Amino acid sequence: MPEPRRAAMVGRFQPVHKGHVKAMLDILAEFDELVIVLGSAQLSHELDNPFTAGERMVMLRLALAHSGVGPERYWIVPVPDAPMHSVWVPMVLAYCPRFEVVYSNEPLTRRLFIEAGFEVRPIPFYKREIYSATEIRRRMLAGEPWEGLVPAPVADYIKALGGVERLVDLAKTDKPKRPGQDEVSSAPHTW
Repeated sequence: MPEPRRAAMVGRFQPVHKGHVKAMLDILAEFDELVIVLGSAQLSHELDNPFTAGERMVMLRLALAHSGVGPERYWIVPVPDAPMHSVWVPMVLAYCPRFEVVYSNEPLTRRLFIEAGFEVRPIPFYKREIYSATEIRRRMLAGEPWEGLVPAPVADYIKALGGVERLVDLAKTDKPKRPGQDEVSSAPHTW
């Protein structure tokens, strides 16, 4: 039996949002299977990376099931960052089933896969001004509505695990405030 045609999509999914899902559905319209490379798998509990790899895997499964995609159509593969950029693609290849095309918009990821001889295609953005994990985290911190930007089961999951409260706690500091400085801007990471 011939191996299914597979494409890989690389992302951190912090959190999974409707733009990610739209891109995955578009890729699955062309390929038999999708390898979802869950990048920076070792990171969590940071403002830019609040969710664990396991939590992001659950979010991906919930989002894809909500969109009618069965688990036989995709692989979720957590891959940690490499100690040197030049060894990251070989790490990805060691962790993942074989794939023929890579989808990514992140410049370093694109460059590394191009240099490794892969065809790299851009992920078509879908309403990027709102479907952005950075924007969703910003809204969570600001107490603004964010739930409509992620699939409903993902919003329910984030609420159940206390994801918003986690992010708010991560934005706090034990350092004294300087005049004119708000609590979020004194955090170690900036948006």
